[in-house]
Amino acid sequence: MGVKKLGHVGIFAQDYPKMRDFYSNTIGLTITDETPTAAFMSSDPAREHHELLVAKANDEGQRTLMQQLSWSCQSLTDIKGFYQKFKQQGVKVARAVSHGNAVGLYFYDPEGNYCELYWTTPFEAHQPYAVAVDLTKPEDEILRAIEADVKIQIGRASC
Repeated sequence: MGVKKLGHVGIFAQDYPKMRDFYSNTIGLTITDETPTAAFMSSDPAREHHELLVAKANDEGQRTLMQQLSWSCQSLTDIKGFYQKFKQQGVKVARAVSHGNAVGLYFYDPEGNYCELYWTTPFEAHQPYAVAVDLTKPEDEILRAIEADVKIQIGRASC
């Protein structure tokens, strides 16, 4: 007996239409099923019916408490694209960092939930590890800086 994988996460929304639109239009998730008070969403409906459920909170103030909600992206180009999109749409960006093994773009959804979009790099790094990344720089420059930082970190760890 054992867990195979995380299936999905469900969150309550105070403003259901706004949260539904944020995750479908801004983040780009596909709505796979919907009721007047819940949207089932997936980044890849052929693989997984839903990874996120956004449900309208009841009038008693239901809220979701979580550390963060993270989404994996296919490329650094995607992360840079989301960064530009967030700036254009006024999404509150918390930080952009290299974890050595990933580049993370941290932001808040419309109801203040802490979220991350990340891309896995080809490098390895001991965690926790976070170095600021300037997503306005060219990709090759970002990758060279990450690789150099990881080499320094690995050198310190082996001393």
